[in-house]
Amino acid sequence: MALENLTADNFNEKIMSSEIVILDFWAPWCGPCKQFAPIFEKVAQENPDILFGKINTEAEQELAAHFQIRSIPTVMVLREGIGLFQQPGLIPEEGLKDIISQVKALDMDEVRKEIEKQQAEQQQ
Repeated sequence: MALENLTADNFNEKIMSSEIVILDFWAPWCGPCKQFAPIFEKVAQENPDILFGKINTEAEQELAAHFQIRSIPTVMVLREGIGLFQQPGLIPEEGLKDIISQVKALDMDEVRKEIEKQQAEQQQ
């Protein structure tokens, strides 16, 4: 899978066809985004089983608004279509690798149960 540029046109198709997705919201003028890009690309090459998606917030304002991106770079992690992590700012390589390890280790049945529990509590 590796690294792909995601747009509003291909976003849903790519997200649904990948178990784990790591998104990098960035812009061409953003200095920290330029610093983070080689880290993101290196970790993407080391994890071919994960979709690493880059979303240019200038060109894809609709996606950035949908995910309420207020600061860039912002990294977001999805597994089985469920948002598990979102953090603005430059993440060091070891930090990104640690996040991936934690996401891979999650029991998604437990995650879904917790989401259902929280939704039930909100409805009361």
